[in-house]
Order: sequence, then structure tokens, then C-alpha cells
Amino acid sequence: MEKEFTMGQKVRVVAMPPYVKTAEPMPMLRPANLIAIGAEGVVIDRRPGNYWGIRFEKGAFLLDSQYIEPAESNVEGNG
Repeated sequence: MEKEFTMGQKVRVVAMPPYVKTAEPMPMLRPANLIAIGAEGVVIDRRPGNYWGIRFEKGAFLLDSQYIEPAESNVEGNG
């Protein structure tokens, strides 16, 4: 099942890949512990092979759509 996201959409990591690939012109493999389950990032682009470029606090990485889901925006302070 292929998930679709839009540029600028907030997403959350729901599972960890064995490694992550940086979203640079010359991608590099990095240890997956640079991001954590539950980490939120912003979709910056789509890549071939069902990969999405996502900007996290510690940098931009390419993740397959199976590892991410849309992040619900929890609105607080309404009461």
C-alpha cells in the first residue's frame, strides 16, 4: 500500500529502518539512531522508489513511506 504525502506536510516516524539515507545530492547511509520512533519532520520532496525527503531536527533524511505516517496536529489551549 503506497502512502501519499504533500510537500510541507508534517509526518511522524512509526517504525525504524535498519539505516537512514541522507537527503543530499550525494546521499550517505547513516545509523538509524539519528532519528527515533515518534520523531516528527516535514516532507521536503518525493524521490523515486517510494522514498520521501523529510527534514528532521538533526537533518534531512530519505525514508520509505512504510516508516512514516501523517502527524496529527494536536491543538492545545482551547478551553
